[in-house]
Amino acid sequence: MDNTKLIKTLYQAVDNKSLTALADFLADNVRFQIGNYAAITGKNAVLDANHSFFSSITSMAHQITSIWESGDDVLCNGHVDYTRLDGSGLSIPFATVLKIDADKIVDYQVYVDVSPL
Repeated sequence: MDNTKLIKTLYQAVDNKSLTALADFLADNVRFQIGNYAAITGKNAVLDANHSFFSSITSMAHQITSIWESGDDVLCNGHVDYTRLDGSGLSIPFATVLKIDADKIVDYQVYVDVSPL
């Protein structure tokens, strides 16, 4: 899969809150970090963290503005629309940097401020 398609398909899985689909993208030794939170290493730990986050919101929808590639590095930015559990909404910017190896994400860094959630 080319890296542009990978990003778009990855965010479809995230927006659908599908841990099964997300798992297909991740290397076993993936490193994941979102915002100022500590980095997490290992596919199962990353899936557990995403499960907790997915449970804290009703829904989300990422709108990707740009995608850049350089070798095995893929970057994207845009905004994400969240619906909180109380039904209120929040739209905030994000950027993601991925390191890809053999079509799997080995490093997954998300720059976003989720503190307003």
